[in-house]
Amino acid sequence: MPSYLVDWGVPWKTLIAGLSLASQAWAQLPDISTVKPDLVVPALSGGKPDPGKRVKMVLPQYEKTGVYHVLYLPRDWRPGRRYPVLVEYAGNGPYRNRNRDVSSGRVEGSRMGYGISGGEGYLWLCLPYLNGKATGNVRRWWGSKPDHDPLPTVDYGLKAVEHICAKFGGDRERLVLCGFSRGAIACNFIGLHDDRIAGLWRAFVPYSHYDGVRKWGYPGSDRAAALGRLRRLGPRPQFVCSEGAQFKETAQYLAGTGVKGNFTFRGTGFRNHSDAWLLRPSAARSELRTWLARSLE
Repeated sequence: MPSYLVDWGVPWKTLIAGLSLASQAWAQLPDISTVKPDLVVPALSGGKPDPGKRVKMVLPQYEKTGVYHVLYLPRDWRPGRRYPVLVEYAGNGPYRNRNRDVSSGRVEGSRMGYGISGGEGYLWLCLPYLNGKATGNVRRWWGSKPDHDPLPTVDYGLKAVEHICAKFGGDRERLVLCGFSRGAIACNFIGLHDDRIAGLWRAFVPYSHYDGVRKWGYPGSDRAAALGRLRRLGPRPQFVCSEGAQFKETAQYLAGTGVKGNFTFRGTGFRNHSDAWLLRPSAARSELRTWLARSLE
């Protein structure tokens, strides 16, 4: 299955025509259950972070709240070394569909970072969405109804990234933001929310959905607001992937914005709305890993 790279000199009309043809090839796709996983996300552990462990952590400023994040140190982690960081936001939850795809909406339910890295070479930081008072994690969207204020989530992300870079060797020049479903939207909605956080990222991997393509039930999901965030992206690369050919909708939206960028569009090769596809071998996963290594050179 082909991928599509949009760089500064590729005409958008050519891209869209190619996507229209490609969508026909994705009419019938396999379920992830037909491919045996070659990766298993490590169980959540107690205690302090160690190589190969995935642990629940709380920033010192939030110790008296219910806010927490999850950190995984790669099996090859050593003190004093610098590692790129996969920073991940989870999908909405609780969610289940007819394909038995499940999302808890909890920070510990994330799987993209482990699937992308295979457990080596990258720190993997799973960030929460905070309620409006910054006293707990939320499972749907961010903030609290009806305002859905993203600032507590943005502020926590900034502090958590700084903390793990200072304490565990995260490389501030190689921070990659990724997310599934709600998390894919968060790549821009949270990750490009303002100039403070927008400058952190070297590359982005939004999987299934994209900020601005559709209007959702929170303020700021309209296209005018999304365009303001998109303009903070610049030439930094994004690997925009989805089940089936859903990414076509994103490509059409981006074409209409007039914003030029470095976008790679890819179907996962599966029908599932689930980040568990990355725990299985596939052409799309191999391509994503190669793209990421090139993006971090």
